[in-house]
Amino acid sequence: MIDIKFLRENPEVVKENIKKKFQDSKLPLVDEVIALDKESRETQTRADELRANRNKLSKEIGLLMKDGKRDEAEQVKKDVQAMADELATLEAREEEVQKKVLDIMMVIPNIIDDSVPIGKDDSENVEVERYGEPVVPAFEIPYHTDIMERFDGIDLDSARKVAGNGFYYLEGDMARLHSAAITYARDFMIDKGFTYCIPPFMIRSNVVTGVMSFAEMESMMYKIEGEDLYLIGTSEHSMIGKFIDTIIDEETLPKTYTSYSPCFRKEKGAHGIEERGVYRIHQFEKQEMIVVCEPEESPIWFDKMYKYTIELFRNLDVPVRALECCSGDLADLKTKSIDVEAWSPRQQKYFEVGSCSNLSDAQARRLKIRVNGKNGKYYAHTLNNTVVAPPRMLIALLENNLNEDGSINVPAALQPYMGGKKRLVPVK
Repeated sequence: MIDIKFLRENPEVVKENIKKKFQDSKLPLVDEVIALDKESRETQTRADELRANRNKLSKEIGLLMKDGKRDEAEQVKKDVQAMADELATLEAREEEVQKKVLDIMMVIPNIIDDSVPIGKDDSENVEVERYGEPVVPAFEIPYHTDIMERFDGIDLDSARKVAGNGFYYLEGDMARLHSAAITYARDFMIDKGFTYCIPPFMIRSNVVTGVMSFAEMESMMYKIEGEDLYLIGTSEHSMIGKFIDTIIDEETLPKTYTSYSPCFRKEKGAHGIEERGVYRIHQFEKQEMIVVCEPEESPIWFDKMYKYTIELFRNLDVPVRALECCSGDLADLKTKSIDVEAWSPRQQKYFEVGSCSNLSDAQARRLKIRVNGKNGKYYAHTLNNTVVAPPRMLIALLENNLNEDGSINVPAALQPYMGGKKRLVPVK
């Protein structure tokens, strides 16, 4: 959510930003919110005048009664009552207008960074750099679930009976490899100076609306029936929510966390849930990183964070690339985002395995996360990034470390977490 003062003073900048995001239907909202904001401030001014006059007249009533001027006192009482009635009407209207202003401000997109490429959708995202040589082996790479099934490592049929499409059982070496990747990612981030955290896996609605747009909320979040609770789609939600309604001392910044959680997602939309694969599923696990910092530090942290993910994947012998998200592919709260994509030898193309986002003060403004600095209070900047998110990361790991005989090389970084195993041999 952007600053109402900024919108009031720079309406054309906000409109141009909406156009860059190809959301022209939102353009009338800018003028609407300006008019409502003007009414709100005028209503508040009039209400303040009435309160001051009412207090002044209330004191006069006592003096008039003391001087025996009962009739005059009664007239003043009527004036005070009239002011009270008008004030009640104004206060109700002020509350109504302020709610409308907030509702509109929640859907006006954040101002994107000047460096963001302009484009309508993800087809116009821009490659930044490649890391590692993408290799296509001479032998055929099977579909990822076929690889896993050769190790007796996945059971989709049983999961479908138990929970439906979008779920799976991981077993044996595949389950162990999955856990090894998560644990290695945890230790990797701890070595980078991040504090490890396991957060709540459910959050209240005020946190949900604080960390994401309404469109994202509708397409992603599972609501707990009968309670004001939602299952998290990523630990970023509860980790940023950790600072709701807080004032942080500037000297304690930045706050750097790496958090583990299961993630639950409806996955509504164009991509849908696959019946056979595990690219898009309703439940998975993820190691995340989040940073809360001073505004001038957020671009620095943004570069650090996505490069941490690249470093980790290269440690796992997986070629990757960084892809800058264009304006039309940015969620409304984001000011800049880079996706990390892993090479798929089977598909002979890259696919997304992580996303790093700078949200500037959008989440902090919604959640009232402020910093007490030497020059006064201000809103913090928040950033988040995927460290690893199996099973996608597991797909990349299997395809890029598969041998012609069907065995899997275990990257050196994961061997301590796999009991020293250097190679996994299929049972089929």
